Amino acid sequence: MSAAVTVRPSYAAQVGGLIFALLLIDEKSRVVEMNHAAENLLSKSAKRAAGRHFSEIVNVDDGRVIAHLEKTDAALVARNVGIHVDGRERRVNVTFSPLPTSPGWRVVTLSDVGRDSANSEDATVGEMIGAPAILAHEIKNPLAAIRAGAQLVSRKLPPDDRKLAKMITAEVDRIAGLIDRMQALGKTTPEPVSACNPHEAIRAAVGTVRTGNSGHVVISEEFDPSLPPVLASRESLEQVLINLISNACDAASSSENPQVIVRTRFVSGLVFSAVRLGRRVKLPIEITVSDNGAGIAENLRDHIFEPFVTSKKSGQGLGLALVRKLMRDMDGRIGHERDEITGMTHFRMHLPIAIEKRKAEPTA
Repeated sequence: MSAAVTVRPSYAAQVGGLIFALLLIDEKSRVVEMNHAAENLLSKSAKRAAGRHFSEIVNVDDGRVIAHLEKTDAALVARNVGIHVDGRERRVNVTFSPLPTSPGWRVVTLSDVGRDSANSEDATVGEMIGAPAILAHEIKNPLAAIRAGAQLVSRKLPPDDRKLAKMITAEVDRIAGLIDRMQALGKTTPEPVSACNPHEAIRAAVGTVRTGNSGHVVISEEFDPSLPPVLASRESLEQVLINLISNACDAASSSENPQVIVRTRFVSGLVFSAVRLGRRVKLPIEITVSDNGAGIAENLRDHIFEPFVTSKKSGQGLGLALVRKLMRDMDGRIGHERDEITGMTHFRMHLPIAIEKRKAEPTA
């Protein structure tokens, strides 16, 4: 049997597979073509957008971007630009690239700020976490001995001196927890996935957060009861949700009426090109964790999913990095956005559907 011949993808297939939005506009700034990612981002079909002015299709807040449309031969790179889609604000990075062979024509790209889309970052995270994770394994054994020793010593100390032993035990537990998170980030084998009811995972996560949260934050649920099961690791999905809901509660706790909302819905047509898997993955199930806190500092928004980046004074910056890794392990993706109009911060997760295999019909 001869080996299969690999056919080189066409340029159209390459553009269609891009994970960021791409639009082609002519010398009069009219949209000529849009790729699938642009249709998803802007909630508009390429057919309906064709022939319309760019500003009609992309509702941009920044007047400088609109003004740049008149400069048909000039390139542009703009970060953290506000656009409005379906009545809510999204923050995107924008590029305009003139085409020298076709004067006045430009290629425009839009990519979500904070969107977990760059699979190439997996290698970077692995390089940052891999060696410390190996070292962490060697550290945990002596830590356990220190903890046991502190507990033993505390029994022989007078009551006034036992606080020091308890402090040692608490610090050892804190370091051990940090090491556990580092090891999870360095783990290369993902947990197996199966059909999972997203609402059961959400309710379990909310219950866990409520048990450990003595604050006055109201956590509410807005579910689409018709959603099918997702393809995920139940344990990993719960861990992701616990992290996000806990963070949302912390962020909202300083608000006058602190509120956290967990929503689910079906998003038709969303497709993620999983480069590391060599295939396109449909991600129609959306789970959103929203809070009415002050939001993430602007200088951190582009890096919030990176290891060791945090806005918390006592944080290690591994929680959201772990969330991103767990989502990728389940072929999902996660992103965040700040809606200044409503004063809400949204973390949106997208997951694939668990499609049940049909039973083979009996042969005659």
